[in-house]
Amino acid sequence: MGKRLISQARGRGGPRYRSPKHKFKGKTSYPSQENIKCEIKDLIRCPAHNAPLAKIVKENNEIILIIAAEGIKVGTNLEYGSSAAIKPGNIMKLKDIPEGTKIFNIESQPGDNGKFCKAAGAFAKVIGQAKNKVTVQFSSKKIKEFQENCRASIGTVAGSGITDKPILKAGINYRRSRAKNRLYPSVSGTSMNAVDHPFGGSKSTHKGRPTVVPHGAPPGRKVGKLKARRTGRKKGRQE
Repeated sequence: MGKRLISQARGRGGPRYRSPKHKFKGKTSYPSQENIKCEIKDLIRCPAHNAPLAKIVKENNEIILIIAAEGIKVGTNLEYGSSAAIKPGNIMKLKDIPEGTKIFNIESQPGDNGKFCKAAGAFAKVIGQAKNKVTVQFSSKKIKEFQENCRASIGTVAGSGITDKPILKAGINYRRSRAKNRLYPSVSGTSMNAVDHPFGGSKSTHKGRPTVVPHGAPPGRKVGKLKARRTGRKKGRQE
């Protein structure tokens, strides 16, 4: 009898594939009130993020976590609002940020506390402002438009040198992946034995069966292209 596939074991939700949320420090968010000042009380490391987090205290003694900007330190005062200065860590709406300014932790919709440019060393630039829209260019040269009321932080995400540190051995990569519930190492189905995967066997990369899963296939066969949009040659294609 064959073994349980990785996709089946992950779907079951056992402890091997469960995210270690008890080790996470908390969820990052933006302040809910505008035109306030915050003080950075501590810089912490969270396994859920590869960038350091800043623990800030608002004027009403409320404590929240935000993505730390490059250049800030404990005791730095941050501002949030239209009157904030253009300096690392300050939070502003996109309509109030001048063109050419580096930003990070950009909201996709107003009020969602940031979805874009949250990784260590990430940043984007404001390149244009139009009616109710602000154009932002990412470091990958991709251009995207956001609503003018979306919030963002000024500067670059801290921890940009994390990718420069060598891994040296597989155990480091394994523990780094386990901290975020990522499976490492990842083995191709064609490299497995026939009892371990439908695509496995002695013929190596030759699968021996279609990669599109039939509609009535059992759970152990649900691997490959699931519910493909279309198959075969496209009509009217000129060869």
